[in-house]
Amino acid sequence: MRFAAAPVYEVFPTREKPLKPYVAAVRASGSTREVIRDCDPDVVVADIITSAASLAAQAEGRRWATLVPHVLPGGGSGFPIYSIGALYPRTGVGRRFWDAVRPVVMRGEEQGRVELNGARERVGLPPLSEVHGGISRELAIVGTFPQLEYPRPVPWPGMRVTGPLLWEQPFGDVELPPGDAPLVLVAPSTSQDPEQRLVRAALAGLAGEPVRVLATTNRRAPASPIPVPANARLVDWLSYARTMPLCDAVVCHAGHGTVARALASGVPVVACGHAGDQAENAARVRWTGAGVSLPRRFQTPRGVRLAVGRLLREPAYRRRAEELRDWAAANDGAARAADAVEELAEREKTPSAEPI
Repeated sequence: MRFAAAPVYEVFPTREKPLKPYVAAVRASGSTREVIRDCDPDVVVADIITSAASLAAQAEGRRWATLVPHVLPGGGSGFPIYSIGALYPRTGVGRRFWDAVRPVVMRGEEQGRVELNGARERVGLPPLSEVHGGISRELAIVGTFPQLEYPRPVPWPGMRVTGPLLWEQPFGDVELPPGDAPLVLVAPSTSQDPEQRLVRAALAGLAGEPVRVLATTNRRAPASPIPVPANARLVDWLSYARTMPLCDAVVCHAGHGTVARALASGVPVVACGHAGDQAENAARVRWTGAGVSLPRRFQTPRGVRLAVGRLLREPAYRRRAEELRDWAAANDGAARAADAVEELAEREKTPSAEPI
């Protein structure tokens, strides 16, 4: 294995650097093409948000795959609007409602297609007629549980839902709160909630409850002291892989990595969506029956207390989470993804796949 430095560029425009994302991606694709020529790969695997890498791969005539490290964005027939936190409808009336609303609300998908085609034109690639053109039709590795995907026909033959691709920084054990009461882990986002509202709400709401609470600040120093009740411990960092299998519930912001690790550990989730795709992940957790979702307005001490109490009282949540754990144990997401990439590498190269 060898490494090359990735080009550094502003993804989001600022006042000082008013550069549109696709303009930045076109610029970065030039240096990425040089890396591709140098290492001469059979397949380029690019994250869904790295437009420069996918543009460079196509411009160099290489097979390319997209890594989608969460549920597949975009919808199918009857799907609610992605990322607003709505559940898949249970009735035909609900599905028809979302089908009627989608063309009005999802104009951004068409705008994205137009902007991507502008970038493709600047690197010499033909335009695309479909939306979500930044996802490879040759191979899209969707690194999530298939149980979190809403029912729909496979959008294209190259889509593979492999199971979650789990990774974390190595870290040792931490001391747990004493006792044998149910253990609740509060695992906030590493990028959201700078005031640590969720940690504060969970510690306050679960104080005095018949549970033990382990919470982490994720190496983010609190702006003001966080009161820690007698039944809780607050740590700077911890290993989810080591700690989650010991837990009875996980309270988190519903980032996909945290949700996937909890479910792979067989632990039900209180999913407190905050930003980005977190509301969507929370809805999928609730839909599959492996936890409950807690909208932002209810992320209060009382809201967290009631949500955790529900998970601990109703064993169906634990059973469902354990079903997903058993599925993950029998289906290694990383191995399945690697197999898919190797299959793509061995595929006959199409005559049209020539550098531009």
